[in-house]
Amino acid sequence: MTVQVLMPALSPTMTDGKLAKWHMKEGDAVESGDVLCEIETDKATMEVEAVDEGVLGKILVADGTEGVLVNAPIAIILEEGEDASAIDDAATVTLVAAPQPTSEPAAALAAPASAPSVPSQAAASGRSPAKGERVFTSPLARRIAEQSSIDISRVAGSGPNGRIVKRDVEAAVSGGLPALMPAEGSVTKALATEGMGGYTEVPNSTMRKIIAQRLQESKQTVPHFYLTVDCQIDSLLGMRKKLNAAAPEGDGAYKISVNDFVVRAVALALRQVPEANATWTEEAIRLYNDVDVSVAVATPNGLITPVVRNADQKGLATVSGEVKDLAARGRDGKLMPEEYQGGGFTISNLGMYGVKDFAAIINPPQSCILAVGAGEQRPVVTNGALAVATVMTCTLSVDHRSVDGAVGAQFLAAYKRIIEEPLTMML
Repeated sequence: MTVQVLMPALSPTMTDGKLAKWHMKEGDAVESGDVLCEIETDKATMEVEAVDEGVLGKILVADGTEGVLVNAPIAIILEEGEDASAIDDAATVTLVAAPQPTSEPAAALAAPASAPSVPSQAAASGRSPAKGERVFTSPLARRIAEQSSIDISRVAGSGPNGRIVKRDVEAAVSGGLPALMPAEGSVTKALATEGMGGYTEVPNSTMRKIIAQRLQESKQTVPHFYLTVDCQIDSLLGMRKKLNAAAPEGDGAYKISVNDFVVRAVALALRQVPEANATWTEEAIRLYNDVDVSVAVATPNGLITPVVRNADQKGLATVSGEVKDLAARGRDGKLMPEEYQGGGFTISNLGMYGVKDFAAIINPPQSCILAVGAGEQRPVVTNGALAVATVMTCTLSVDHRSVDGAVGAQFLAAYKRIIEEPLTMML
């Protein structure tokens, strides 16, 4: 009996993903544990391993296909003694997530876990699917549509149960029937771009789309408020210099950054003010027992926030090593889901780019994110006298539903004390 390879759910919130690359081709022998393909999720690219043995009989979803729903069939494995005639043609239907209106909430992306056995009414009638409906198409038809810049969701299918096949896309490309309906606003777009200079379009990755969706949702639905403190970090810089100078060589080597001190200080401050280590739900405010700190890392596809678990229980050298390792693998898209999911608090540091201060957008469902600016020499008043000190501005963005203003202020006060008295991090 043939075995269907289904699109895996690589995280609890994943509803669809991009099939980035096949590592095997049709006709290859498959053994349990072999890497079949790579799946691009909202945060990373993960390898999918085979759990069954046999021969890769048919690839249903081509390299680069986006929006493949979780549990949709992506390939068929033939078991021992079977040949290509055993492949069920009905299984070649590729279930792909239809484009969603950008104004709809994230919940609108949710879809049934398995492919429906009954085609949509639009597909059965031979008309083009309406906006928001799923598109049933063959991989070859989708590939031709992408190469020809055709919006396949507006092609009427003539295949079994209204599925879009090769001849439908070719007819649309050549101007025959079934024809494409003009897209809404196409005339307006043509007039708006007339006379403009050239530009380059960079396709949005799955990760970039999810980031945009979540940030928009955060800014629209989370009542942000902001608190700012200036921290004098001359003592911290002096300690950092001494620690790095005394660092051993070889396996125990380390190089502590200012950001490592920030992670450690945030973790200790959360232990002192646990009410800030919280997330909001409609039923209750969740206060976390563990102090897990997310650190924003820039990647070519957007931000990712790997998590330093139990950061309050780790020394500076350990924190430094973990942050560097997580950041490197995050940029390469090699993090496991458990390494970037969760966390009760996020740090976003743009100081290395010379940014003086900024306010970050909260990373739901967390309640707080700390934006860290560059340390720079500024005039300060100390004991009534004017002096010069290295000052770092930090701004806390807070979800007012779960963390009150007083709690946010208490957290920042604790953080400032620790940053300005770095010896307390050694206790």
